[in-house]
Amino acid sequence: MEGGLGGNGAPASPSSSPSSSTSTAPSITVEEWRGSSSTELSRTAILTADRSHLTLYRSGSRWDDLGRKILEAFIPEGFPGSVTPDYVPFQVWDSLQGVSTYIRSMLSTQALLSAIGVGEKSATVIGATFQWFLRDFTGMLGGILFTFYQGSNLDSSAKMWRLVADFMNDLGMLMDLVSPLWPSAFIVIVCLGSLSRSFTGVAGGATRAALTQHFALQNNAADISAKESSQETVATMVGMALGMLLAHITMGNPVAIWFSFLSLTMFHIYANYKAVSCLSLTTLNSERSSILLQYYMQNRTVLSPQEVSRREHIFPAWTIWQRPVILSKIL
Repeated sequence: MEGGLGGNGAPASPSSSPSSSTSTAPSITVEEWRGSSSTELSRTAILTADRSHLTLYRSGSRWDDLGRKILEAFIPEGFPGSVTPDYVPFQVWDSLQGVSTYIRSMLSTQALLSAIGVGEKSATVIGATFQWFLRDFTGMLGGILFTFYQGSNLDSSAKMWRLVADFMNDLGMLMDLVSPLWPSAFIVIVCLGSLSRSFTGVAGGATRAALTQHFALQNNAADISAKESSQETVATMVGMALGMLLAHITMGNPVAIWFSFLSLTMFHIYANYKAVSCLSLTTLNSERSSILLQYYMQNRTVLSPQEVSRREHIFPAWTIWQRPVILSKIL
């Protein structure tokens, strides 16, 4: 290294002073941002690190962070931008009808177990086991037959079959509740109820998959399905707790049991109708195509999915009787 003599004859300092070699160590800063889209972000945490220190700063209190973590178990990531606008009203009504279902299931199960002979000395374990096996076997067989007959039509008419599935579930619960009234026909009634619920299992599961695909706007169908499962679990726990309370209150009072069951059934049907009516599906089936084409030929205007949904009939009887008439008018 080149040097020189200073004024006092001492060697001159080198061009790079020792103090510069001990300059401040570089630091790294990492920020966490959350939001439903790139234009709606908020900073939630800042992490700063250097050679000797690590600092973490979080915006908001720990309670806010805990509440956000709890919501993340029930709300899809990126909500509301990651789902369609009809997601929230559908889930609200669907959760309400789920609570109603599990309340009534406690009443119907209580009646079914009483009819099988639970609590009676004359009842045998093998007899009750055989009756339960025959009930489940009939339901499994019915599910296979229903899938063979209507499996390919469930996704195209998801709204209609969703409503039909819940109605068949109501019918199955009703048969369980009336089974103790006719002991001689108990097996037949219970098997018919299980057959009815098997349709619910197939149609409900298939239409739920189709609706999940409809709600997903960011290829997040798996996330929506997982969060829907969490929501249904909460509805199940609430419904079972309320059902146990109602079963205890109405025990030994047939009038109160039937009044509670029928009232909850009417609410269940109404909640299901409201849930299905909220949906604005963007796929075309025979009826939605008929509505779209008929309106375009008359007005030369293309309807939006919301407008088509308002004109769509979700009851199966109307679809079966009216669809040929609509198509004949278009053709």
